Amino acid sequence: MTWPIDLLILALVVICAIGTIAVRDLLAATVVFGVYSFLMCLLWAEMGAVDVAFTEATVGAGVSTVLFIAAILRTSRRSKD
Repeated sequence: MTWPIDLLILALVVICAIGTIAVRDLLAATVVFGVYSFLMCLLWAEMGAVDVAFTEATVGAGVSTVLFIAAILRTSRRSKD
């Protein structure tokens, strides 16, 4: 009975993956990538791989997203010369 939930999460993962590639703004792409990682975490937990889901949540959705956002905020959009 959980296969409709699996298919819904999988469809959202594919949409987020395409959205990450298609978005032109780096900050928006990073946020969509964070959502992608969180959805992958849900998919791993739904399949019963709780240790992989926990690792995906901490590293993928947590640390990587924060580091990407920090790197984007420290760069400038236009050169000053």
